[in-house]
Amino acid sequence: MKFDSRKDLFFKILVFAVSGSFVTSVLFRLRTGLALFAWVWIDFFLLLASGFLLWIYIGTRYELSGNVLAYKSGPLRGHIPLPEIREIVRDRTLWNGLKPATARNGLIIKYGLYQELYISPKTNETFLREILRQNENIKVTAK
Repeated sequence: MKFDSRKDLFFKILVFAVSGSFVTSVLFRLRTGLALFAWVWIDFFLLLASGFLLWIYIGTRYELSGNVLAYKSGPLRGHIPLPEIREIVRDRTLWNGLKPATARNGLIIKYGLYQELYISPKTNETFLREILRQNENIKVTAK
């Protein structure tokens, strides 16, 4: 089963404000004739950064298939075997560590010995219901 990531207002503003200002800067330089050779590299990196942010915005999703939780967020990809998941903390935000997410108040997945992964599915309840259907040994807590 596939789950898209929820996108909160803070993340939307961040992505579109930064990308918009980068693209506007490049277009302004091209329109006013300030496109010198030295600016070409700066413009290239600004457009690359904008594309990277939009890739994360559009391409963040999660999938429960077989016995694995797979995640994708731009270039960040990975998977966790469901039997390794010990606990899921709901409605919390992880401020450090691995975060393929685009919203706050998501799920912190604790697996292995000390690893943690933060995700933000569109609805936490639907995701929890599906993952518990596949592995009922996972402890769900709310802090």
